[in-house]
Amino acid sequence: MSIALVAACGSAASPAFESLDRTNRDGQGGPAAATAAPTTAGNAGAPTEGEAPPVPAQADRLIIRTGQLTLRVKDLDASLADAARKIEALGGYVAGSERQGEDEQAFARVTYRIPAARWDDALAEVRKVAEKILREQTSSQEVTDQVVDLGARLVNLRTTEAALQKIMDRATKIPDILEVQGQLTGVREQIERLEAEKQNLEKAAAMATLTVDFTPPPPVAVTQVQEGWDPASEADQAAATLVEMGQGAVNVGIWLVIVWLPMLLVVGLAALIAFVVVRRMRQRPPMAPPAAPTPAADLPPEVAAS
Repeated sequence: MSIALVAACGSAASPAFESLDRTNRDGQGGPAAATAAPTTAGNAGAPTEGEAPPVPAQADRLIIRTGQLTLRVKDLDASLADAARKIEALGGYVAGSERQGEDEQAFARVTYRIPAARWDDALAEVRKVAEKILREQTSSQEVTDQVVDLGARLVNLRTTEAALQKIMDRATKIPDILEVQGQLTGVREQIERLEAEKQNLEKAAAMATLTVDFTPPPPVAVTQVQEGWDPASEADQAAATLVEMGQGAVNVGIWLVIVWLPMLLVVGLAALIAFVVVRRMRQRPPMAPPAAPTPAADLPPEVAAS
């Protein structure tokens, strides 16, 4: 801010204006802004100057609850009407709905808003509509700290707004008035944005959201087939068959190693010895016959005379 504006507003407005500068630099009201000026009459009922809103007790904790159910129902139209009556009896209402298909292909999705205090009662009542609960999922998110923080920031911003208004009342020059007016507009925008965020969180915590899908039962033929089919039993039988096959393979291996392999080794060794003996006998050369005596007529005279 310019020095001219401070001079025009007087020395009494200087602390509040310095607080404004710090607030604008931080983007939100801070502790310095909270002590700049008292709360205006329009903020009656709000926490006193410089004080943050009290932290809610355990019973006042703000929790956003959401859930989703998928139900199989006998009669789609009757179930939708019955569920709506039960929710309305608990103080809730239908926030939105969708329906498509016909007969066995029919499908409906309904979103209910339910008072947070009746959340468990609503779940119990809607479950009674179902022939079978196919899916259920719930979640919760606590936003107490966020709401408290937003309340504290709003207190500081409102205090800053009051300080700016005092500066505006004391300003005499047109440029100074325009400059303060711009600051007031920015603070007011922040206040409105934070108020909307705080209100949305409080509304979401006050009214829980439950989305329910309604589906009719499958056709009779499909139901009959499903009734005779037990996936768990089939899985057990398949596992038992696999175990039996494995046991048989192990038994064969045991007999092969302990009984048949030694016998095969003995028989093979005997066959090998017999083969070697026969082969050697076949390779031995035949014995030559003894030489016949030479006749005397064929001998030389000297040998024959002797």
